[in-house]
Amino acid sequence: MRTLHDTVNGLKLIDCFLRLFVVPLSIASIWLTVTDQQDNSSYGKVEFSNLLGLKYMVCISAISGGYALAAAASSWIKVLATKAWLFFVSDQVVAYLMVTSGAAVAEIQYLAYNGDQEVTWSEACSSYGKFCSRLNIVLALHAIALCCFLVLAVISAYRVFSRFEPPFVPSKEGEEQRT
Repeated sequence: MRTLHDTVNGLKLIDCFLRLFVVPLSIASIWLTVTDQQDNSSYGKVEFSNLLGLKYMVCISAISGGYALAAAASSWIKVLATKAWLFFVSDQVVAYLMVTSGAAVAEIQYLAYNGDQEVTWSEACSSYGKFCSRLNIVLALHAIALCCFLVLAVISAYRVFSRFEPPFVPSKEGEEQRT
């Protein structure tokens, strides 16, 4: 029969693996975004620095990758490993930041593929196909990293809240006997 100690050790390995898995995903999404550019003779050059949402995603990817590496290393240090609340709050914050940056890139992608007729923006991906296809890859890598952080948030929540007993709820039989 598995003990609580075995479960905690198993979670620690999954936690560390997911954190280390996020690092190359973050690096790849940053590299693909920063090097993504395309020149069009009719409309000019488009690159990541032209779009604020992509700059934001690059910053959040750098933060999440750096945090994941630091958290993976510190999870094996006994003094920091006991700070479950620190990991819980940090994992939540990073996951939410990744949601917002992913939404920013998804919005850019939506506008690039569909345009916005109300403000007379035409779609851009027919003219900048390579740029758009690389952003699809970036969005997929970012989504995988986000899924890792969502799992990490659940694991860190389990670590924090499994230390407490469930609240006591008196049974109805006990109340009936008192009256």
